[in-house]
Amino acid sequence: MKPSFAVSALALSLVALPAFAQSDREVVEQMVTRSANVCPGHSADRTTPTVRATPVGALRVMLERGLVMCPDRRLDADAPAVFYGRVGVFEWNPEVKGSSEAIVKKIDAMTRKDEFPPDTLVWNVQGEALKQRTVPAFEPKPGAAVLYHVE
Repeated sequence: MKPSFAVSALALSLVALPAFAQSDREVVEQMVTRSANVCPGHSADRTTPTVRATPVGALRVMLERGLVMCPDRRLDADAPAVFYGRVGVFEWNPEVKGSSEAIVKKIDAMTRKDEFPPDTLVWNVQGEALKQRTVPAFEPKPGAAVLYHVE
């Protein structure tokens, strides 16, 4: 007995149902909301432009992994972009010209490789790694939980 076209089409549509893809706008909004919930330095003016500049595919990976983007004006001008690997947080100083672009490039590269080391990584505005740099510790908003996980 051969399955009919209608049965085949129904089977294919049921396979696709769990995928409920979010629109690009919803992905951006979800990352901004995560930042608002976790980051003490969050404001729509500081966070949203950098989140919007990040490729949506990278944001999707970040959301899946529990990673977050946080603006942090405490970061120095010569070391304005950081990844806190232990907690899965990308930070940049929105007041330092070029820091937003640097963190977006690093996020894009790391999400493409799906590699998020447990180390703290620090970059300058050109995206060059800075070794043995001291940066302020990441401190989430009181009561916020960072949901970072690796698979």
